[in-house]
Amino acid sequence: MTLKIHNTLTRRLEDFQPLEPGHVRMYVCGMTIYDLCHIGHARMMMAFDVIQRWLKVSGYRVTYVRNITDIDDKIIKRAVERGITLRALTNEMTAAMHEDIGALGIEPPSLEPRATEYVPQMLSLIETLQQKGLAYQAENGDVNYAVRKFAGYGKLSGKSLDDLRAGERVAVDSDKNDPLDFVLWKSAKPDEPAEAQWASAFGAGRPGWHIECSAMSCATLGETFDIHGGGADLQFPHHENEIAQSEGATGKPLARFWVHNGFVRVDNEKMSKSLGNFFTIREVLAKYDPETVRFFILRAHYRSALNYSDVHLDDARGALKRLYTALSLVPAAPVARIDWNQPHAQRFRAAMDEDFGTPEAVAVLFELAGEVNRSKDPAMAGLLKALGATLGLLQADPATYLQSGAAATGGLDEAAIAAQIAARLAAKQAKDFTEADRIRKALLEQGIVLKDSPTGTTWERA
Repeated sequence: MTLKIHNTLTRRLEDFQPLEPGHVRMYVCGMTIYDLCHIGHARMMMAFDVIQRWLKVSGYRVTYVRNITDIDDKIIKRAVERGITLRALTNEMTAAMHEDIGALGIEPPSLEPRATEYVPQMLSLIETLQQKGLAYQAENGDVNYAVRKFAGYGKLSGKSLDDLRAGERVAVDSDKNDPLDFVLWKSAKPDEPAEAQWASAFGAGRPGWHIECSAMSCATLGETFDIHGGGADLQFPHHENEIAQSEGATGKPLARFWVHNGFVRVDNEKMSKSLGNFFTIREVLAKYDPETVRFFILRAHYRSALNYSDVHLDDARGALKRLYTALSLVPAAPVARIDWNQPHAQRFRAAMDEDFGTPEAVAVLFELAGEVNRSKDPAMAGLLKALGATLGLLQADPATYLQSGAAATGGLDEAAIAAQIAARLAAKQAKDFTEADRIRKALLEQGIVLKDSPTGTTWERA
């Protein structure tokens, strides 16, 4: 089956083939690194972690670039507030980000360029745009992009120039030729620290946000690459402006596929720092184990909205325990290589090849768990574990995971207990009384007392 990806640019599913056979080049807009990452940031990085994992499973070599924005108004403001240097702040927050997303099993990208390392490339790009008549220097020293001179502006977001009326979506600036124009180079301000300024042919200053990603993606992946990704909130204006800058300079498409993940919502509002309704990754991990959080995110399709609540996380924790409970019933046979002709593996692959359909792929994991519960087949358990690995799931020791989960939540939940009782009944029916006794003992060690009667088995907490 051919991998299909939803392309925001064309607004449809398209068959995916990379520009270079066997090699995928992907750029994802990363963090503006002035504070701790929240669960919305985790959702974005998780989406593209799964995408790059599946591309590798599909046999591709992947060059995955996820940048760090380490020069920005918010960064300058926060560093001044704390009385530390920009570098001290961004180093501290970058280390915290790596720690938090590492806990969630998000793999490092191939390259993680920092904006401040690519200022010469940004200046070169701005000079090219100026030479082509697409950029101009205003009286206040800023260099702006002339939006109306780029014929394709709005093709990603579907917004027309006439719809983008001044004063509604863009701030009016008397130093711009047109209110829609955006800044490429910000002239130095007297109240900004010297470390936030670079010398240039345009005078001392620093780059605008949009030009940073155009320069970094081009420098690391070339003028045209396969996939450009990020959160849905970046589709406009950030990604629209990237297209205008990059394609205006090179005359070539920036990316063939544009991929955007959906928002995390709290009470039907987007989670964001500006709204103050966000939960940092660290706050969430103080209440839930990392794999539960990962599983919670992956149960929703990456393009759909993800509704955050303790209820949904509790449900994810219970569901993940059911998968681990199945694995705890029988040793998983090692799987050196997944047989993609096996029916469960076929359905799993079909789900992932349809725009990385993790909800349907997770449903296949539960089908396999049911098969393991019934058959106690080590091969099925091995396949469950191997397919889970492609999503970064089910790699912990089952007994250890279930025990730690019980300790964290005050005992097994009812679904996990019911699954163990069903497994014990199946063992007894198969006359495997050693296994039945093992399950009874394991439950007793976790504070669950079984009582057998002619009508069935009941339980109570010790």
